[in-house]
Amino acid sequence: MKDNGVKVGFELHPGEDTFDGATFEMFLEQTGNHPSCGINYDPSHFLLQQMDYVEFIHIYHERIFAYHVKDAEFNPNGRQGVYSGFQNWTNRAGRFRSLGDGQVDFSAIFSALAQHNYDGWAVLEWECCLKDAAQGAKEGAPFIEQHIIKTTAKAFDDFAAGSTDTGKARRMLGLK
Repeated sequence: MKDNGVKVGFELHPGEDTFDGATFEMFLEQTGNHPSCGINYDPSHFLLQQMDYVEFIHIYHERIFAYHVKDAEFNPNGRQGVYSGFQNWTNRAGRFRSLGDGQVDFSAIFSALAQHNYDGWAVLEWECCLKDAAQGAKEGAPFIEQHIIKTTAKAFDDFAAGSTDTGKARRMLGLK
């Protein structure tokens, strides 16, 4: 496979050939682990599969090229679960929701991405079966902006990297 500087991020989607980490690894193996093959991370797809979407980031962070910021909820019952059939979206156990209306923990996701120095796109993907699209779009951009973490250049305790005056510290504490 010739490298022309193009990266391809595959969106792992339930019902497709690549839908989780295991199937992505199988695909990656077929490409010879080509560095230009990556992931368009979408936590809503993992929530609907009942996967740990935050742990996924810790495992595959080097392969995450883009991020669809999309919410979902999963409410199984005695009649339906993960494979709830193709009913009307409002009646499915697993359904997409507007940002903040579902069960995806976006604070944990943005924290995990920041921990791994993710500097790619965070793109609103909106598919809600209940809320009007205009309202979802209007709420979506500020939602994302509020969750983006500007990483710090230094740790909160960088001041402690200097030398310690043990005598001064003991005097301050009233110790001999």
